[in-house]
Amino acid sequence: MARRAWRRAALAATVSVAALLGACTTSVGGLPTPERPDISKISGLEITQGESGAKPGVPDATLAVENGDGGEMDRLAVNTLADVEEYWTQQLPVNFGGRRFEPVKRLISYDSGGTSVDVCRTKTAGVANAFYCSLDDSIAWDRGELLPMLNDSFGPMSVVTVLAHETGHAVQYKLGDASGITQATPTIIKEQQADCYAGNFFRWIAEGNSKHFRLSTGPGLNQVLSTMFFIRDAAGTSAEKQGAHGSAFDRVAAFQFGFAGDPKRCAQINETEIKSRITQQTFSPDDQSKGQLAVADRKSLDVLESSLRDAYKQTGAAPPAFKEGLGDCPDVQGTSPASYCPSTNQVSLDLDELTRIGSLPKKGQTGGLGDFAAFAEIASRFALSIQKATGYPLDGPAAGLRTACLTGAWAGTTTKSTSTLRLSAGDLDEAVAELLADKSLIAADVNGAVVPSGFARVEAFRDGFFDGETGVCTRKYS
Repeated sequence: MARRAWRRAALAATVSVAALLGACTTSVGGLPTPERPDISKISGLEITQGESGAKPGVPDATLAVENGDGGEMDRLAVNTLADVEEYWTQQLPVNFGGRRFEPVKRLISYDSGGTSVDVCRTKTAGVANAFYCSLDDSIAWDRGELLPMLNDSFGPMSVVTVLAHETGHAVQYKLGDASGITQATPTIIKEQQADCYAGNFFRWIAEGNSKHFRLSTGPGLNQVLSTMFFIRDAAGTSAEKQGAHGSAFDRVAAFQFGFAGDPKRCAQINETEIKSRITQQTFSPDDQSKGQLAVADRKSLDVLESSLRDAYKQTGAAPPAFKEGLGDCPDVQGTSPASYCPSTNQVSLDLDELTRIGSLPKKGQTGGLGDFAAFAEIASRFALSIQKATGYPLDGPAAGLRTACLTGAWAGTTTKSTSTLRLSAGDLDEAVAELLADKSLIAADVNGAVVPSGFARVEAFRDGFFDGETGVCTRKYS
């Protein structure tokens, strides 16, 4: 985080947290009562804990592949593309006025560490990538480095994620005007649509329709979103840059829109929508620390506390006091690195652990996520105090999601030009990393019980960030 303005005039992020917390208690004559979704589900699907990956005992698909070696990675790629082709053969006519899906004409495998081949006017030596080429309607992938790395790091569904995204670009090309895409369309719009189309396909897998793959909506989908985080743009990359793919926060959002919606929703992603919600930004030239503050520094904590008090002051709740060092609380189990005790109305802080989490990640080390991840964990415990003061229960999955939403609402206030603590490039991606962690505190109840679905955690945080002023946190997560 940094002390600078966040340049997004299109985002109305001035959150009225009093309205946010009290929206469910006020009855307005003539208006329908919003339906609260089942928090045990994501986008209408049960949260499942089963296996994800290739279905056992299913024969491999047979598609013509140029330059392939028939190995594990090529078989995984071919099975993916066969299922994606089946999905779009079914769904394109249904969603786009009977238009038929024409399969990609060429599939090309290569080894970026082996003999170079020419693909889409590019020599593949050293190109660890997967891509769609509209010049010859082809999809190519690196079986030597990229696919094995993804498979080893995130499991086989990460490979499915990348190739489903590339097929999304093929869909754009084939739809043309129906997808609103031309040669002049900014890259970020094309990438957001492709992420969204990948979300469509994964919903189809989660519903059990895929011939070759299965997906749990708990840990399996968490791994898919972790893949989206991994393939994000570097912090500070401009969304207007040619070739920009999007921040993790924005890429996961597009994927979730697709998972929850249909292909028509994805085709609606256009410049107007992107300008209204894209969060990717560059670093300010005078931001010498690249948005990183010393989490345990007294000045940083004072600024954070002031920011939280300001965000929630309209509730009238007595704000909790910050206390250094974790201690026992008679009411609840303690959480680390920050803990809320209802009986004393205190937020206790393990500054050493918060410093570790708040450091930037380094190769070969674990724990570092960035300062915003640490600040958001503190904010989540602060948000519990506000819930207690306004009569909401502090334990259970609903409390965890409500806490994530309220933390997102606080994050939304840090986009205001008057805020002393403001978002900088990469901050929201740090939140995504924390929310996808197994022991996420942002989306945990007062006892540290974590909502099992990373998808639901990120969605709740994003709901608060964009729509906190509408009362969504209590309307949706009660």
